[in-house]
Amino acid sequence: MKRPQSINGLAAGAAVAGLVIAAASLAAASSAFSGDPVRGQALYKGCGGCHSIDDNDIGPRHRGVVGRRAGSIEDYSYSTALKTSGLIWDEVTLERWLTNPSALVPGTKMFFKVDDAQSRADIIAYLKEQK
Repeated sequence: MKRPQSINGLAAGAAVAGLVIAAASLAAASSAFSGDPVRGQALYKGCGGCHSIDDNDIGPRHRGVVGRRAGSIEDYSYSTALKTSGLIWDEVTLERWLTNPSALVPGTKMFFKVDDAQSRADIIAYLKEQK
């Protein structure tokens, strides 16, 4: 009987299967962030009740939000929870935030959620362009 080859104690077949699953997961994650910034701009109008690209309002301004530390605009009054969260606004963090802000940062002032994954991706794509 032929013994299976092993890689670090795993059967070669299991290792390959694991790599295939990992690659599929990465592909799914990257496609989750392939948003349409034009559609995102239209969707962002729904955020306009509290936010603006260039001015603080009920919520902080969003120009330059991607890559910025959460709670860091000097002339905006953030919740203590957001100021001390240690978050950096990147695609992954914004995706989690827009899915459920209070689950990501309990005690935040923001309560609005975007239920549709493609809409979140589109809004994030738009925000990425607002440098």
